[in-house]
Amino acid sequence: MTSQLNNPRGIVLMGLAMVFFGAADTIAKFFTAHYPILQVVGIRQMGLITGVILYALIAQNVSLKSDQRGLQIFRGLSATGSACLFVLGINFIPLADATSIAFIAPLVVTVLGFFILGEPVGLRRWTAVVIGFMGTLIIIRPGFQTFEFGHLFIVSAASLFAGRQIISRYLSTSDNTMTTVAYTAITSAGILLAVQPFVWQPIQSWEHMALFAIYAILAGTGEFLVIKALEIAHAVVVAPMQYTILIWVTLYGVVFFGIFPDIFTFLGAGVIMASGGYTLLREHQIKSRKAS
Repeated sequence: MTSQLNNPRGIVLMGLAMVFFGAADTIAKFFTAHYPILQVVGIRQMGLITGVILYALIAQNVSLKSDQRGLQIFRGLSATGSACLFVLGINFIPLADATSIAFIAPLVVTVLGFFILGEPVGLRRWTAVVIGFMGTLIIIRPGFQTFEFGHLFIVSAASLFAGRQIISRYLSTSDNTMTTVAYTAITSAGILLAVQPFVWQPIQSWEHMALFAIYAILAGTGEFLVIKALEIAHAVVVAPMQYTILIWVTLYGVVFFGIFPDIFTFLGAGVIMASGGYTLLREHQIKSRKAS
């Protein structure tokens, strides 16, 4: 795997994944006011398994053969749990707050990547992660004044999200991207389909149906991009790019909900972008040096 690593490309893919996840989370926030949480998350995972089925029919090269089936299923359970907990959390607290709390994930990925996967984490990579996190603190100043269960739900969701990234990186040494995507889709969709008869409410309009379809496609594409990024790059390298989702959530809030950010949001977003940009530039320099 070392010869196949492409950290700069992995950074780009993780950044794109945050664009899709930010849009999906914004739509999920809208739907929590109209439908049960498990129905919203269930439709999200339907997009993932539909994509896997279509890919299998077209490419005909999706394999479920794996020497790590237990770990693959556990990743699917983690994906289910993190999605449910995050959507549950944003039902109680603002999306920007939830997204900011979720930024403990890159820190967890960096720590676990260092101790479990043995990936190199130098001073500059640690600095990029910390600076990105400081950018989120600028945006959410002066902190949360009251504790709500929503905060706990988001922390748990972020921890599971970080854990499944480490699992993805570990599995990349033996299983290809679509195998991991397929196991995640089958596990999560199977669980959520089983509970739909107990929670399902009729979709209220054709507009909602179209928006649900877009939501599922966005979430499924984001999941694929995350797994692909972790297949070709070190987890500790791409982790800081997760901070960029706050930029997209803020932008979507302006466009769709008319929530215009203040100067601190712009300042924090600038810090986050600088952190991600530095990480990308640094990895490009390292790759160029090795090539030469």
